[in-house]
Amino acid sequence: MKKLILLFLLIPFLGSAQDKGTHFEHGLSWQQVKEKAKKENKYLFVDCFTTWCGPCKYMTSTIFPQEKVGDFFNKNFVNVKVQFDKTKDDSEEVKSWYADAELIDKEFKIRAYPTFLIFSPQGELVHRIVGGGDADGFIAKATKALSPETQYYTMLKKYNAANPSPEELKELVAIAEAAYDEENATKFAAAYLATQKDPYTKANLEFLSKYLKDSKSKGFALILKEPKRVDAVLGKGKANEILGKVILNEHIYPGLRKPTANIDSLITAANAKYPTVDMRKSTDLLKVQFYQGTKKWDKFQPAVLDYMKKYGSEVNAEMLNNFAWAVFENCKDADCVASAMAWSKRSVEETQEKEPAFLDTYANLLYKLGKKDEAIAMQQKAVNLVPAEKKGDYQATLDKMKKGE
Repeated sequence: MKKLILLFLLIPFLGSAQDKGTHFEHGLSWQQVKEKAKKENKYLFVDCFTTWCGPCKYMTSTIFPQEKVGDFFNKNFVNVKVQFDKTKDDSEEVKSWYADAELIDKEFKIRAYPTFLIFSPQGELVHRIVGGGDADGFIAKATKALSPETQYYTMLKKYNAANPSPEELKELVAIAEAAYDEENATKFAAAYLATQKDPYTKANLEFLSKYLKDSKSKGFALILKEPKRVDAVLGKGKANEILGKVILNEHIYPGLRKPTANIDSLITAANAKYPTVDMRKSTDLLKVQFYQGTKKWDKFQPAVLDYMKKYGSEVNAEMLNNFAWAVFENCKDADCVASAMAWSKRSVEETQEKEPAFLDTYANLLYKLGKKDEAIAMQQKAVNLVPAEKKGDYQATLDKMKKGE
């Protein structure tokens, strides 16, 4: 009986501990949560998430349960979570929101996850946050939703009705980009450029290189027209680099998502459309990545060897290790493996033998080429460096090497 009484007495304390985090509404429809926010005169905070989104899961498991986060959001907002994908395991509550989720997606253009929409007590969208973060940083972002001076959509209305200065336009571009509002970011960038007598200054070109996303924009036309002038200010090859990113995004990446993608045809078509833009460095790397991702190892081998021959001196240690491991696992040609070992050795030397994953790659390649003793010594260094929770895999490789397996 005493045990039962003690357990009963503990229940309120357990409930109190569980309530310290952020409270999200359940059992209400979209219309009902809006009515609740209006009745309580609170802002409405909408967490737009999917079940496959890693940052969404992190926010749910780590950030929202924290007491200080709960204190802030429960005080200032009515909070609701809305799932934007559909799975076979969805609960009846999630299913009841399918239509509302589609409506929200269509009306407010959710482009990335997690996206957090904040509405005024009257139901007007006033702010948007894209992406998560740590507790203090996220509270700081959400605090901006509580003041008209810092609410994104309130600021948009203000500037659209006024005549913003060039500096205010630049600020608006940055804010719109952070909110994934590409339409307004493009509009404000064009408006800013229209105020500039000389678009080819260092500041203006750096601005363009950061925010240029559209081949139909004025900025793209400016750089395409005067690439040498751009390079004279920003450095050799910068014009091609800036233009190439836009061309890849518009004319090549979308085609690669198709099951029947032919990367050579896509690159040829893009080059024909923009013959003055040299994209060879970008497209050569893209071929390597595409063949690696699609596991076309017969094409990966010549592509990676060609890329390293042309640009190897510029490749960083992480990419060297990535290429070397892909060769180790999938290429049988002895010359290719020998090249990969040279890349791997470079990655080890450039990181001063302090990256266990790079040491592990190098050890495996040494072993593959018959240099067993060197391989064992290198793998032992990797085992010594790796954190305790990851030692198992590294030690298993070392044991196999010692056994001649």
